[in-house]
Amino acid sequence: MKYTQLGRTGLKVSRLVLGTMNFGPQTDEADSHAIMDAALDAGINFFDTANVYGWGENKGRTESIIGNWFAQGEGRRDKVVLATKVYGNMGADGPAWPNHDKLSAVNIRRAVDASLKRLQTDYIDVYQFHHVDRATPFEEIWQAIDVLVQQGKILYVGSSNFPGYKIAQANEIAARRGGTIGLVSEQCLYNLAERRAEMEVIPAAQEYGLGVIPWSPLHGGLLGGVIKKEVEGGRRASGRAADALADPGTRAQIQSYEDLLDKHGIEPGEAALAWLLTRPGVTGPIVGPRTAEQLASAVRASELELSEELLTGLDEIFPGPGPSPEAFAW
Repeated sequence: MKYTQLGRTGLKVSRLVLGTMNFGPQTDEADSHAIMDAALDAGINFFDTANVYGWGENKGRTESIIGNWFAQGEGRRDKVVLATKVYGNMGADGPAWPNHDKLSAVNIRRAVDASLKRLQTDYIDVYQFHHVDRATPFEEIWQAIDVLVQQGKILYVGSSNFPGYKIAQANEIAARRGGTIGLVSEQCLYNLAERRAEMEVIPAAQEYGLGVIPWSPLHGGLLGGVIKKEVEGGRRASGRAADALADPGTRAQIQSYEDLLDKHGIEPGEAALAWLLTRPGVTGPIVGPRTAEQLASAVRASELELSEELLTGLDEIFPGPGPSPEAFAW
């Protein structure tokens, strides 16, 4: 496994990030623990979760599964760079009770303590804002974060789903206040089929020294060989992938993608992950395996070297927006 620094920090993380969103809803606790053990064995040290994972009446379940795994000892916690998130309503379904969601100082304090309890740890390596809170000023957010850092409850702070201007605003206000290094990472939707992050988010992250952590690297399965699986009688597309394939133009595009990779003898899902690892500013994509074999496939992807010919072919099928701001200014 290869490693890199997380943005401008001294924190060393693996080029693959273990996503845990399936732990609980789709993968039971025993299998989740086996996947985390296998991830460590493969050299993956960066684990990502969120307080709301588990969803519905089981919000927090995923963090609890991770916490039970940490409790088994044998250095598990010390080997992991742990990232979780705050923002969502952790109460029962329906409107949140006032101050029980988003990024007020009150909710940040409450949420971090609850996450620490579920995770059975006394600190979080990277505490991430799951979404922009337009109602809470960054001065208040950073004041709350400074207290948590001083208490030793969190070490670094990242964002998720932030536009470029909010990354800039957050870090400019952090710099004016002093005492905090600001955001060090940004999780964003980024893959071959969805490259809008190249317009503003990734340039802002690079300018401010944030590591980019792409989520949904296979675009909901669309880039994972979905047409080939249908033809071979395997798992049919669902959700975002099924909706996309209903469009004839998108289906033709995905068919061209799969044909190109078949020519090169590479599995589509592994190529999609390997492509992200070639992109400027990317720390590592989040992989969310439901099974040990899916994890093994992701590890193989991290070792792939894509030829210039293949990279050119992928750009022809999935052209990005081009350099910013020239792509939209001229």
